Amino acid sequence: MSTLEGKVALITGGARGQGRSHARTLAQAGADVIVIDICADLATVPYRLASEAELAETAGEVQASGRKCVTKIADVRDSAAVVTAVDEAVAELGRLDIVVANAGVLSWGPVDCTPQQVFDDTIAVNLIGVWNTFEATVPHILEHGDGGCIVVIGSTNSNSAKTLEVSTAARAYVASKHGVIGLMRSYALQLSPLGIRVNAVEPCGVDTMMLTNDAAQRIIEQGGPYDMLNPMGMERIEPEDVSAAIEFLVSDRARYITGIEFPVDAGFGVK
Repeated sequence: MSTLEGKVALITGGARGQGRSHARTLAQAGADVIVIDICADLATVPYRLASEAELAETAGEVQASGRKCVTKIADVRDSAAVVTAVDEAVAELGRLDIVVANAGVLSWGPVDCTPQQVFDDTIAVNLIGVWNTFEATVPHILEHGDGGCIVVIGSTNSNSAKTLEVSTAARAYVASKHGVIGLMRSYALQLSPLGIRVNAVEPCGVDTMMLTNDAAQRIIEQGGPYDMLNPMGMERIEPEDVSAAIEFLVSDRARYITGIEFPVDAGFGVK
């Protein structure tokens, strides 16, 4: 039997990149999957966000594993929209066991927005969006009474301020990724007695559009204030490396693991 047979997993920001990898990995482990994505660009983010076509592609990959997939378009900054999307999707699949709060953005370089707008959007997506995801999903996990697991996607910047540029965008990203660890710990303390485990995965740079866009590449080529090379010799890992950690944390193999920060960073944290 697959390790997640009979489970339903929900991933935010799942139309592309890390989120698609997480959806595919959990489906291959036996879970039916709910994928939520905004499928629209933000003026404060200088790279293209996922599209409805990419959301459909993710659904197709999940279904190719023989699992069901329900997709919903919703902005994690909008609490009412998240609640509606989660309620409708869970009604279709009948339960919810696993949540991966993955949606996130990182602005790079100058954009045609004020620093305040950049800061507000980054915090709204990366931190408030995680809060909204918790609040919309936890009641559904509690409904079936046999526990579940939530994973938030942190970063090496959850414990560090080492970024490639010194800017409002970088400070907002660092603040947001520090903040999600506080949410993770608070919810872990609250929910563990109810059988719901809550953990964070903290990757270093991952080979997705967040790092491979033109704006990011210009800054990387110019050389930032910090050396982002990891002790294991690479600047980026693959989305599947993060997904593998998530698959372990949401499985019964990790049944007594809660409230932890799980680095997948090629040794970045020991620099």
